[in-house]
Amino acid sequence: MARLAPIVAAQAAALPPDIGESVRRAARVDLATLIGLLSGFGLVGVAVWLGGSAAAFVSVPSLLIVVGGTFAVTLASFSRQEFVEAWHAVRRTIRSPLADPTAETIRVLRVAQAAREHGILPLQAILPQLHDAELLGKGLMMAMDGMPEAQIEELMRRELSTVSGRQVRAASVLRKCAEVSPAMGLIGTMVGLVQMLGQLDDPAAIGPSMAVALLTTFYGALLANMLFSPLATKLERNAEHDELVNQIYVAASTSIARRENPRRLEMRINTMLSPSQRVVHFD
Repeated sequence: MARLAPIVAAQAAALPPDIGESVRRAARVDLATLIGLLSGFGLVGVAVWLGGSAAAFVSVPSLLIVVGGTFAVTLASFSRQEFVEAWHAVRRTIRSPLADPTAETIRVLRVAQAAREHGILPLQAILPQLHDAELLGKGLMMAMDGMPEAQIEELMRRELSTVSGRQVRAASVLRKCAEVSPAMGLIGTMVGLVQMLGQLDDPAAIGPSMAVALLTTFYGALLANMLFSPLATKLERNAEHDELVNQIYVAASTSIARRENPRRLEMRINTMLSPSQRVVHFD
């Protein structure tokens, strides 16, 4: 190995400096999610403001019942770790946009071509460029270690299954929040009605009790349909998208381990992509 080190170093130096970089730079935030959520709540806020006193739509007891109750019931349904990881997943969804399958296909084809021309071991030099493609980096490291192709594929698919499972559980937490929040709104409505009926002899107390009754239903419907449900749908969609990108990484790693012609890898990946996403990297 010591005698091979200078040869590997020379081959690594011959690699293009950006061979492992993604050919497209994504935005730093997912604007679609932010614009959609902010627009939805903004339109409701404008309607409330135009309709009269915005202060009439603020009720601390209603917020305690709906928000606090929703989180409490959801936490009781899942483990604390799953609950916390779900909100970490939401933050990552907003801050880290999805990788583009077409761009990642071109990326792995360039890496496969470099491995074909210079060998697998020089690919160590590009591993730092794969910080945003963790599964691909792991696959290449296993290939460089001489691990059999079948074992590489098995381990990578286990990793892929673990990642997909975490994303599905995160979406399940948000689905539960969307399911519970209207129910908590209904509970708050009943609390407000009971308070109102118990104070019919005091006209001054009827208004606040009725406000709690109506606003809890309003808060529950608002959170379920404009926050929790859209975020759950986004996480589920992202999970499917990430699985496709990770499948590309698995195909590339196993192909490089088998020392296949990159043209064959291109054809294999194109079968996974939709017609609009397919690439023609090799003339």
